[in-house]
Amino acid sequence: MKPPRVLSIAGSDSGGGAGIQADIKTITMLGGYAMTAVTALTAQNTCGVTMVEAASPAMVAAQIDACTGDLGVDAVKIGMLGSPEIAAVVADRLERLAVPVVFDPVMIATSGAALADAATIAAFERLIALATLTTPNVPELAALGGEAALRARGVAWLGKGGDAEGPDVTDRLAVPGVEDVVWTAPRIHTRHTHGTGCTLSSAIATHLARGMSLADAVAQARQFVRAALLAAPGLGAGYGPMGHYAVVRTAEQSG
Repeated sequence: MKPPRVLSIAGSDSGGGAGIQADIKTITMLGGYAMTAVTALTAQNTCGVTMVEAASPAMVAAQIDACTGDLGVDAVKIGMLGSPEIAAVVADRLERLAVPVVFDPVMIATSGAALADAATIAAFERLIALATLTTPNVPELAALGGEAALRARGVAWLGKGGDAEGPDVTDRLAVPGVEDVVWTAPRIHTRHTHGTGCTLSSAIATHLARGMSLADAVAQARQFVRAALLAAPGLGAGYGPMGHYAVVRTAEQSG
């Protein structure tokens, strides 16, 4: 049986904890086949981002065409885009694809570095309308106008609560015409949270590529993220990476 094919359109993280690298690890560990369209190169580690260099829109489009034209695609995950021009060309390509799309509207890195300017955020509108699911965290949700604005757009979104205060983390899935699904779990206290949003969105995309329902895909992806947080290898002096590989290894050893 062929694995579900998932295309990640996102930036590269030289430290390996987030972005394209986290997406590849997640998709692979969940049994999918990972393909990539790199939107930007970043020089970063657990302590922060020191340099960002965006790819040309033509190069991003060429990568998408190369993957979808030959290998095919069952779902798409979108992360860091780098510029409004890249956001526009990604939207152009997605309009031609009839597959689930998960959009993680990356604006700020875990370390606090800005990864999207105001013009790029404004260009997110087309992608939000095209996406099967948009996955903003607390500050990203506010930047997009808040819950009321997304509900008014009539789009599906997952409000992630990891950035909120309190002993528990609450995530809310809102789908037009359906009652919200809410998950609440005890907060995992760790500094090794680099790449949580990338991992969650690519995990959701992989499950959707397999044909899972949206609510089930989110539920399974949340479990994967929590397990990866608990399995973090403890690398770096700042916001360390999660333990994607250790999640599967532990499951195999216990099975």
